Amino acid sequence: MTIFARLEQWKEQGTISPEQYAQLSGLSRREPFSLFLEINILLYAGVLAFVAGLGWTVSTWSEQLGDVLVLVLLSAILVACFWYCFSRALPWSPAETRSPSPIFDYVLYLGSLVWTVELTYLEKRFQVLSGQWDLYLLATAVLFFFLAYRFDNRFVLSLALSSLAGWFGLKISHWPSHQDETYREYALAYGLLVGGGGAILQRRGIKPHFLNTYLHIVANVVFWALLSGVFERQGYVLWFLALLIACGASLAWGLKRRQFAFVAYAAVYGYIGVSSILIRGINDEIAVFGYFVVTGIAMLVALVLIARRFGRQA
Repeated sequence: MTIFARLEQWKEQGTISPEQYAQLSGLSRREPFSLFLEINILLYAGVLAFVAGLGWTVSTWSEQLGDVLVLVLLSAILVACFWYCFSRALPWSPAETRSPSPIFDYVLYLGSLVWTVELTYLEKRFQVLSGQWDLYLLATAVLFFFLAYRFDNRFVLSLALSSLAGWFGLKISHWPSHQDETYREYALAYGLLVGGGGAILQRRGIKPHFLNTYLHIVANVVFWALLSGVFERQGYVLWFLALLIACGASLAWGLKRRQFAFVAYAAVYGYIGVSSILIRGINDEIAVFGYFVVTGIAMLVALVLIARRFGRQA
């Protein structure tokens, strides 16, 4: 039996989807295929590695190089990146906008990261705002939101949402009597604010394709907040019930929208929460280890089977 006949048989049996059949048969015929996603991820990782190296160089050699040279270098990169983006950008549209050039998004991402490096350097060296990092994070979040919506970039939107989450955390850390429960409540408030804001913008037709980015960030923040409550020794029952409700909502959304990531969130975070309840008070290390081996393998197999089902129905 030839490879094409076998692929045809698998497609008829439902083992592979028509899209997978087309891709595999094309590979068998040595037809070219797209590596856009892989190359895109590598290029963004390259930009991140470059900025990490730049930050290390600045922090290590700043005394030898001098503040003036460091600031001139960082400012030159920053201005060049933003000049390129604003001069090459297409007119703004509330709908999804294509990139005007192959390197545009990477230049924008580079400029955004260099902004954080320069801002950090300024505060550490000159204490411009006397260590009030919450103000820096709020200003950075506002800037990144503007850049993300102006240039239609979801990576920069993720930076904006992360900066806003940091601002929430640092803002309440100024309270002298803060408790862990306060952090959880503010994490949930952050989730409601960001999720609600993303939904409103999506309904108004303003970059509606950004909604998934909002939901991914919100899902992880909310799940971590609920898990921290489940891990408490007292008063964890309500947090556990809230976790189960959140898992149900994430599962329903993932199944309805055919998005496996939200199904995986429900499975993984739910598994961690349920395991925390089941092994609570068990001091037998062998029993705990055996539990995680058996249930962990079962969870992994279940996720693989669900992912394959999603792939067949895509």
